[in-house]
Amino acid sequence: MTGQLPFGTRLRRAMDERGPLCVGIDPHASLLADWGLNDDVAGLARFTRTVVEALADRVAVLKPQSAFFERFGSRGLAVLETAVVEARERGALVLMDAKRGDIGSTMSAYAATYLDPASPLFSDAVTVSPFLGYGSLRPALDLAAANGCGVFALALTSNPEGEEIQRAVRADGRSVAATVLGHLAEENAGADPLGSFGAVVGATLGDLSAFDLAINGPLLAPGIGAQGATPADLPGVFGDAVRNVVPSVSRGVLRHGPDTAALRDAAARCADEVQKAVG
Repeated sequence: MTGQLPFGTRLRRAMDERGPLCVGIDPHASLLADWGLNDDVAGLARFTRTVVEALADRVAVLKPQSAFFERFGSRGLAVLETAVVEARERGALVLMDAKRGDIGSTMSAYAATYLDPASPLFSDAVTVSPFLGYGSLRPALDLAAANGCGVFALALTSNPEGEEIQRAVRADGRSVAATVLGHLAEENAGADPLGSFGAVVGATLGDLSAFDLAINGPLLAPGIGAQGATPADLPGVFGDAVRNVVPSVSRGVLRHGPDTAALRDAAARCADEVQKAVG
């Protein structure tokens, strides 16, 4: 036990104080090149350190995409470990974008990697894939609850390929996505001011009134910026659940680097646009 408040409580506080915005840390090769950095560990470290120093004291959530660090092996993971610790020390909540999904002891090991305080990659929350069955997530859900962390399960993702699984209809007449959302609502029942178990729902998907997004938990909304969605689209997509949306932007902010002031200005503009849109 860490003794920290539940993730949902901490997230609501951060969103109210800093604005409802998540900025991804996605150091892919083309972005490193745009910053004038080499596609190597030194470039990775410089990029990551700059983003953390520029934004961790002012945005609600930072979301490192673990794959971009894993591709450099142990040295890349060392950069990620440092970034997680420093971002949390500066006040940002760290959502590890790992999209892990497995069963049994393997899922328990994934959960311990990101949700156990003893791990060097201990984060405030992690993204997971429920498509081996929602019950397969139980080790992550239980460890998150025990340590005041959060879990974001994929539900309605912004990539077109996701529809073939997520909108498939089960024998009981419910879609897979609706089933995942229903399970998350059960996890969050009675939580106040916000549950700790969220869904990933793309901001590019248009009208989602056919789905019950009122899960009493956060809705991570990728797709703002480079993928085509704007903050003004959020009310139309999320309806009455819009106040619980955590819009995620990466390139829309990161392309303004490596200048620290420009990164901060871009994040502030985006947060302000989101705040105006969601009310």
